[in-house]
Amino acid sequence: RECNAIELARKILDRVGNSLEKLKSLSYEDLCMFKGVGNGKALSIMAALEISRRVECEQEPEMEQIYSSKSAAAIMAPILRHLQHEECWIIYLNTANRVIDKERISSGGTNCTVVDVKIIIKRAISKLANSIILFHNHPSGSCRPGEHDRIQTAKLRSAARTCDLELTDHIIIGGKGYFSFLDEGLL
Repeated sequence: RECNAIELARKILDRVGNSLEKLKSLSYEDLCMFKGVGNGKALSIMAALEISRRVECEQEPEMEQIYSSKSAAAIMAPILRHLQHEECWIIYLNTANRVIDKERISSGGTNCTVVDVKIIIKRAISKLANSIILFHNHPSGSCRPGEHDRIQTAKLRSAARTCDLELTDHIIIGGKGYFSFLDEGLL
């Protein structure tokens, strides 16, 4: 009642020499010794400090890196290989070819799915991706691209270039194998 929250925080920090490390070491009882700190405030401070400790200890997971069409296919084959319908997925990569994210763009029927270029480019830009890899599966088991696959690849590659993105590859998963447009010289 005699001071506001900011003034109280300054008093507590002054007492610990403005050291957050020393503040972390204060017990519940130590905090309650400060005039204006009751049970609720002491517990709130301790909870905030515990969250701080946990954030400090938490390590960012290592992002997968794409070295080849084989390493890219290894990421997506378990997701796409056994589906009875076609799905279109995108892997977004940073400048070191590390995976920023992967997401399903569309889900279709037994022999086609939509590749919406505008949605793909918009999402890649929002994720600040440097490049993308397009994936889809062929439930028939054949990995060979059809004419529609070739047209969609060219269309996406052109749109990506316009937005300073690179279409690194288009990989079709089918049966126990895959087809890479890059490996086959089609990009």
